[in-house]
Amino acid sequence: MAAVALSIAAGTAPAFAADDDLLVDYPTFSGASQNLDRNGTADILTSSGTTKQRILRLTAGGFKQTGSAWAKPKLDLTRSFESSFKVYLHHGAPGADGIAFLVQAHGPRALGGWGGGLGYRGIKNSVAIEFDTFQNTPDPSSNHLAVVLGGDPDHHSAVGEPQIPLYGKPFMARVAYNAETFALQIFVQSLHAGSTEELALATTVDLADEVGTDAAWVGFTAATGTALSKQDIYSWTVEGSGA
Repeated sequence: MAAVALSIAAGTAPAFAADDDLLVDYPTFSGASQNLDRNGTADILTSSGTTKQRILRLTAGGFKQTGSAWAKPKLDLTRSFESSFKVYLHHGAPGADGIAFLVQAHGPRALGGWGGGLGYRGIKNSVAIEFDTFQNTPDPSSNHLAVVLGGDPDHHSAVGEPQIPLYGKPFMARVAYNAETFALQIFVQSLHAGSTEELALATTVDLADEVGTDAAWVGFTAATGTALSKQDIYSWTVEGSGA
């Protein structure tokens, strides 16, 4: 299936090739269980409310929970890619601790620390993009994005504070990586009518060099601590090259 490159506002578009594919294509998570490795508290279940659909729940609102989920196809980090996903972090107040989108070389069973570890602490061969909803000591606020290298959430490579709330209301996120320039951009968008996409964080990082391999697993981690939340992914796509 040939990919169609998405436009990128306020930045350089990834250089997609004709053989780029939708490596992950989940409008919902119906039928995803055979192609998604899940660890810890991560599970595929039916959402509550009036619009019921199959979702990926990373944490279920319990004490000191951790969850991770990884797509089975590896992603070629020497090629540009985009990933889009709908997120809903909710349940209690304050919510904690948030989720992370990762590329990592440890394997499909990778799962890290709870609380401020966001489920990826200790996954050393990784690059994480945090959507963090709880202010721990190294954090600028309880509503921030961060790029973190080497599985160490105590040290942020880059930080952004979006204008929309990450907790309590669903939002869309989009990660765009240009393998030629190493430009990494993270966009967020409210689901309110008339909302526009916001470039919330932009930095440069050589993903293949940081992860230590040209091919990596891609997916999500999340964690709770003494403050709790249900941390859900409603849809997910990855458009790039398989390895």
